[in-house]
Amino acid sequence: TAVALAHELGADACELYTDVPGVFTTDPRVCGQARKIPLLSFDELLEMTAVGCPKPSMRSVEVARSYDVPLHVRSAFTWEPGTWVSKEEPNMEKPIISAVVPDTSQSKVTVSGVPDKPGIAALLFRSLADQHVNVDMIVQNTSEQGVTDISFTVPTEQLGIGKEITTETANTIGAQGVDTDNTIGRVSVIGAGMASNPGVAATIFETLSSQSINIGMISTSAIRVSCVVAKEDVERVPIALHQAFELEKG
Repeated sequence: TAVALAHELGADACELYTDVPGVFTTDPRVCGQARKIPLLSFDELLEMTAVGCPKPSMRSVEVARSYDVPLHVRSAFTWEPGTWVSKEEPNMEKPIISAVVPDTSQSKVTVSGVPDKPGIAALLFRSLADQHVNVDMIVQNTSEQGVTDISFTVPTEQLGIGKEITTETANTIGAQGVDTDNTIGRVSVIGAGMASNPGVAATIFETLSSQSINIGMISTSAIRVSCVVAKEDVERVPIALHQAFELEKG
């Protein structure tokens, strides 16, 4: 509402007051070296809010990007500047990595022994969509002997209904079974400069390997890499990646 009002009034920017000084490179409660980010693009902050960054809301960033309204995310308790969010300019310096976002609100559903036929995945995910189950990461294994396994993540609060719908669909399509796992977490690395800098994914995987952290699932976009790990490892990953990419240096 505030962003839409700022657009209608022709304001130069919309200031979003929160209980934190701005947007940080990672959760400061997890990593003591977390640093406030002075400048982000709309796309970077959208990716961050989509994978677990709690403030500001994803919807407010979407509206700001649509209407090209710069945002200033700052504390309501100090006059200290916060984080400015705006459209990415051609000459804007792009840090390779801007933030590492941990998230423990996801659970995994795996459908095993799925017939490898056209339309099966469409049926499964349409059934979930019709019940407003928010599916995020999706992985399908290589087909063997005409069957495959499909794994995906959903918000833990939707795991019950997600499993119920998936089990019904699995029975319909002749899959072998459905398993769930609520002991996972997700860590996402976001940066506008990622697309033009090869080696980011390799650094992520090498860093997690050096910490003996196993990766269960991986998904990517042009400016994001997300990894599913054991929930017990979620707090260790941001610390290790923060150090690997030297995010404390700015």
